[in-house]
Amino acid sequence: MKHYLVVFDRRSGSIVRFDEFAVSDDALTARFDAEDEFADNSDIEIVVLGASSEEILWRTHGRYFRRTKELAVDALSALREFEAASRVRAAL
Repeated sequence: MKHYLVVFDRRSGSIVRFDEFAVSDDALTARFDAEDEFADNSDIEIVVLGASSEEILWRTHGRYFRRTKELAVDALSALREFEAASRVRAAL
């Protein structure tokens, strides 16, 4: 498993830093360093995520990698699919 440090600016919706680590302790050390670095900025979110690949990470934690508009479009699409399926079930 790989470990990824993500430093995310919630206000701008963008990644400030993205680093990959093979060793979890190294990722955690980088996280603590980043927390010290960005301590004065409440808009910054810092996480270490584990995944077998960067592709999997993008799928499971897409909010860090996609813009708000993309997330909204995906959510609206999922809602429409859910509503359509609910109407079909209700008709049965």
